[in-house]
Amino acid sequence: MSNGDIFVGETIGTAILILFGAGVCAAVTLRYSKARAAGWVVIAFGWGFGVLAGAYTAAPLSGGHLNPAVTLGIAVDTGQWGKVWVYLLGQLVGAMAGAGLCYLTYFAQFQANVRTTGTTEGTAEEPVPTLGIFSTIPEIRNPVANLVTEIIATVGLVLPILAFGLTEGLGESGTQVLIVSLLVVGIGLSLGGPTGYAINPARDLGPRIVHTFLPIPHKGSSDWGYAWVPVVGPLIGGALAGLVYNAAF
Repeated sequence: MSNGDIFVGETIGTAILILFGAGVCAAVTLRYSKARAAGWVVIAFGWGFGVLAGAYTAAPLSGGHLNPAVTLGIAVDTGQWGKVWVYLLGQLVGAMAGAGLCYLTYFAQFQANVRTTGTTEGTAEEPVPTLGIFSTIPEIRNPVANLVTEIIATVGLVLPILAFGLTEGLGESGTQVLIVSLLVVGIGLSLGGPTGYAINPARDLGPRIVHTFLPIPHKGSSDWGYAWVPVVGPLIGGALAGLVYNAAF
């Protein structure tokens, strides 16, 4: 695969992933959405389907990593580092593009960024915080605990992905991508509660950058003080998964 194919594949695939993922978060979060308050199960499946669509699209060009933690895990296992930077660049650009597309899709809803609450004086309009549509926010803010959660969840993603390569025929049939998408749904349902399961540095960082600059009314903080956790945690998890796979398999 050429550097150009890798960059284009990862950019397009990651953009689709984030469009679906941020899109389902917007659908569940924003007031004027038909899917408002649909819940965590809907979010988990939305992200899983985003992986399915993005990875299938990118696979012919780049292999469909869509995630720096996956790219790092593969590099640690194989020792092939020459094209890692191309994957990472495409993934970050794609994540930012996907976040921008989500904003355009829900533009009218973002412009009407309010919610109705009762007050002693009657009904008041208050803004809905929007960062959770684009990036992760921990339920309990404890950087060490949050970091450990992201590391464990990312090992739970990358190690099975590496192991799927041992099953003859999965890659050729395309079934591997379907299984990975279901794996992402499972991680969301099982391990996503504490931090929102970034398990992908580009998935969190790219949209957070875009959120910082988007002209969303009353959008709230982009929380850059926490931003290192969903980047460092998944990178550590991806590297650990590569080391474990290399040693055990």
